[in-house]
Amino acid sequence: MNTEKNLTTRTNLIDVLYTGFEKKQVRLITVALLIIMALLVPQFANSYLLEILTNTWFYIVLCLGLNIVVGYAGLLDLGYAAFFAIGAYTTGILSSHFGMNFWLTLPFSVFFSAVSGIVIWGPTLRLRSDYLAIVTLGFGEIIRIAARNLSITGGASGLIGIERPYLFGIYLSKIHHFYYLFFTLVILAIIVSYRLHYSRLGRAWQYIREDEDAAEAMGIN
Repeated sequence: MNTEKNLTTRTNLIDVLYTGFEKKQVRLITVALLIIMALLVPQFANSYLLEILTNTWFYIVLCLGLNIVVGYAGLLDLGYAAFFAIGAYTTGILSSHFGMNFWLTLPFSVFFSAVSGIVIWGPTLRLRSDYLAIVTLGFGEIIRIAARNLSITGGASGLIGIERPYLFGIYLSKIHHFYYLFFTLVILAIIVSYRLHYSRLGRAWQYIREDEDAAEAMGIN
């Protein structure tokens, strides 16, 4: 009984707090409060907690990308992480072996990841469901095994000597620097995912996911 009263009281307080605001305004206020809270976390949290939260932001970005493939398009891609591994190792190899600036390695990472996507796209173009899952799972395992056994990737020990990036004159060497960097990437990824969801391309992917034959009959290819 006391629990129900407490819940009712909290609900009434929330209703009073948002009285006079439209639903869209409530969402904006809530998002703004969450962003402010996230920005203030490094002022109070220790390095261990910041490292966990930084990794959380990183995986949120990966999940948002996976949601585009699996959620919007309905493609069961089990090798999704392989493309991130290709991009990450490209940056690591160019930085540690060739001394290239971190930011200059990013276009190469995008390029090689895109090329890998094109290579795997050919044989999987007409595959669906379990068949697509098997092929992409195999691709992901190939990349994992190669990364752990090739000398250029450092094998199981990984790469060392990767240059720390500079951003706006700040040397990103502390955990709270990466916390803010990845949090910014999360915000950008959410915006891109949201806009894509309501775009013409995003709606087409969702139609194909729900019923490919009906989507094709409507002229969506």
